[in-house]
Amino acid sequence: MRVYLPCTLLVLATAVEAGELGPAPLTGYAVTPALTEWYASGDTEELEYVALTEAARASLRLLAADRAGGVVTTPRRVVVAAEVPEGSVSAGVDLEERARVRLAQPIPLAKVAAVHIDDLDAVPDIAAAAAALPAADAGDDDAKFTVDGAEAHELMWFATQEIPDLLDS
Repeated sequence: MRVYLPCTLLVLATAVEAGELGPAPLTGYAVTPALTEWYASGDTEELEYVALTEAARASLRLLAADRAGGVVTTPRRVVVAAEVPEGSVSAGVDLEERARVRLAQPIPLAKVAAVHIDDLDAVPDIAAAAAALPAADAGDDDAKFTVDGAEAHELMWFATQEIPDLLDS
């Protein structure tokens, strides 16, 4: 099963050092039965794109939390796509997050299929979205517009052997 794990560049660097994404439990996003039922007209590729988009939103939240905690990092959303056995994934029942899953074990880097990341051109918009997230959550329409603007940027795809180059950029 393909699972999309929200990440940041700092978390990715830590995972490379450790040889795995963790610690468990991990929150990811995948094509779940609830997502398939809700998005009945979509094919597998469309459903995977929905899961990837949800993971990108969660990555933005990780960036906002880093920012609030004083962690300085390049504001780029990062999503790690991994292949995991279906038995290691449990789907939630949250109707707002139909694609959300929990993984009970860390994910070895050998199971990573690809990394999706914002282009450097997106950095100003992603930084603005991360800064606006608390106000957006409080109901500020202008802040919501700024946060939604982050989704105008498509994540780029990188093979696993390109991860060291991503961490150096």
